[in-house]
Amino acid sequence: MISLDLLRTFLAVYRLGSVTKAAAQLSITQPAASGRLQALENSLRRPLFVHAGRRLSPTAAAHDLARAIGPYLDGLEAVVSSTLVHGSKLAGTVHLGGPAEFMSARVLPALAQLGALGIRLSVRLGLAQDLITALATGELDLAIATVRIPHEAIEYRQLFREEFVLVGAPKWAAQLAGQRGAVAERLATFPLLAYAEDLPIVRCYWREVFGEEPGLRASLLVADLRALIRAAAAGAGITVVPRYLCEAELADGSLAHLHRPPRPPHNTIHLAWNKYALRHPRNAFVRDALLNAARGWAA
Repeated sequence: MISLDLLRTFLAVYRLGSVTKAAAQLSITQPAASGRLQALENSLRRPLFVHAGRRLSPTAAAHDLARAIGPYLDGLEAVVSSTLVHGSKLAGTVHLGGPAEFMSARVLPALAQLGALGIRLSVRLGLAQDLITALATGELDLAIATVRIPHEAIEYRQLFREEFVLVGAPKWAAQLAGQRGAVAERLATFPLLAYAEDLPIVRCYWREVFGEEPGLRASLLVADLRALIRAAAAGAGITVVPRYLCEAELADGSLAHLHRPPRPPHNTIHLAWNKYALRHPRNAFVRDALLNAARGWAA
């Protein structure tokens, strides 16, 4: 019978593309990981990897084996993790990444009580691509991702659905109401506040709501949605931001809706985790805490 340790090591190497990274993920030495991989290949009497530069390239046999055992080993890890959460101490550090705005508004308040359980939270702020890369290499245990980037070592769960709204100070709403013509054409005469030069959120809104490219140039660029909201409330221009970030400003009247489409554009935010990180009870605990908290979050 082939040992589970051999199969777990193989799956880690397969998903990470490196014996070194797999060894670090499994908390074993590199020679031990190499030895397990060699033992598995000897037992199966076929090669599982070939060297391709600095990476290991899986053979057809490796792909077949990963498809056959992956779901079962992942399920076993989840069962063991759940058992440990209910029967072991949680003390230790959890490495969590995510976008600054969502972490500040939703995630960190939901995890405020971790310190009382002995869990130390180390947070990295950044963009989805960088966070997923760090998750895959084991630098992070969990991450909040605004896009879903497939990876063998990473599992995703929908966490939150953010709704995008087009807003500005009340003076822009008044001017818009007093003009004639198509809404998109009238909006094009107002100063635009945007997150980046390529207008990622604005472009998404214009495409889905107006069925066209914005064709606009921002008068203010700042890579912080909270700063965009403050600038918009001060009258600097109009912008598109997630509703959850500007609820207070909409409620107190410092911001106004400039357009209300029947189906507002939205984006799904995911909670992602490295499958091997769940071997530590604290990581599984934080994952479950976030999933439970998200049930009460409004868009």
